[in-house]
Amino acid sequence: MMDLVSYGSFFLTTALIFSIIALGLNLQWGLTGLFNAGVAGFVAIGAYTSALLTTPDVADRLGGFGMPILVGWVAAALVAGLASAFTGYATLRLKADYLAITTFGVAIVVQLVALNAQPATGGPLGIAFIPRPFASYAATPLVFNLLNLAVVVVMTLLVYLVLEYLAKSPWGRVLTALREDERAAISLGKNTRSYRIQAFAVGGAIMGLAGAIQAHFIGFIAPDNYLPPLTFQIWVMLIVGGSGSNRGAIVGTVLVWAIWAGSGAFISMLVPTDQQARAASLQIVLIGVLLCVVLLVKPKGLFGPRAARQPDESPSQGEPGSAT
Repeated sequence: MMDLVSYGSFFLTTALIFSIIALGLNLQWGLTGLFNAGVAGFVAIGAYTSALLTTPDVADRLGGFGMPILVGWVAAALVAGLASAFTGYATLRLKADYLAITTFGVAIVVQLVALNAQPATGGPLGIAFIPRPFASYAATPLVFNLLNLAVVVVMTLLVYLVLEYLAKSPWGRVLTALREDERAAISLGKNTRSYRIQAFAVGGAIMGLAGAIQAHFIGFIAPDNYLPPLTFQIWVMLIVGGSGSNRGAIVGTVLVWAIWAGSGAFISMLVPTDQQARAASLQIVLIGVLLCVVLLVKPKGLFGPRAARQPDESPSQGEPGSAT
């Protein structure tokens, strides 16, 4: 029983970290309509920033300042936010698929820098010995996982409440107007480019914060953690939950991660050990099937915005209630 609770805590902690990333993407896409195909890059920036600031000094690597974890998290959000603002300033004149291609390229560049800048990032070996919250309880997995879950729940709730407030504020209403009708927003005197850069920066800062939290929860990061499949996962989580809904971003993340983790365990039981590396691709197939099913049944996701109800047409002649 205790092992089940411990695993459940670990599962929810991982899922909620992904949900913070999805909340950042929901601000960019769901609220503002900015297609970010480089989510993994901004998560990586946050993770490496916090790791470099908080890890102990190492002779063969730059960084290792041994700062507190909270300092690393704040710095991760700031650096990722600045990187997002710079990306937005340089690319937001592009639209739709052109913006997606550009942001995807940014993520690839970040991943390649992490892979090759060995003096700072550790190269393909990554960065180890990242301090973990409540590390003194690591010998007791149940207590350790519950304490970490509590921290992640608080951080998720904080991000959720802030984004809910922003969405209902005048700033958030301008972003919604940009998504729905940019020309109308321009006619009202709004600086659309400035608002888009702000939304992109805030969303990127949230992704960087999530990357830092994940790095400290795991205690190790490497470039392979931030490949394009991570971006695919987050997009599926948001679409399943409902783009434009912060609640949907969280619920969709937990649901998709449950299927992802469950399918991995199922495949490991059914497939021989020597074939499991190839069979792992079936997880992506299952997530793709889930996405198709959700889009067929709920085109706007589980908690996506409902279409406005059309006013009833006047009853035609001869129908009940019509004039005779």
